[in-house]
Amino acid sequence: MTNEPNFSIAMKPRSTHNSLLSLPNIGKAFVEKLGRIGITTRQEFLARDPYELYEEMLEKVDPSLCRCALATLVGAKKGVPWHTITKKAAAEYEKRSPNHKWKDNC
Repeated sequence: MTNEPNFSIAMKPRSTHNSLLSLPNIGKAFVEKLGRIGITTRQEFLARDPYELYEEMLEKVDPSLCRCALATLVGAKKGVPWHTITKKAAAEYEKRSPNHKWKDNC
């Protein structure tokens, strides 16, 4: 037996099983928004492209979503904090949707 710390305990998901809350960056507000487009489980979320989810959420849920919301979705899919990929996610979205105009609300 070693004296090395057991990081697996500290890194347990916030919720168990197939909950959206077990994904990084996803809190109750995003769970509600994702539910409005039919995404209610971790598996459903992970099966989708986060950029397409963002587009669908803009159209059907909240047209004022900003690039931080996009980074939340991309980070949840990649398993990284949203604030570390905001610029990269926004640049990718701009390639996919060149006519998109960002809101200045985040």
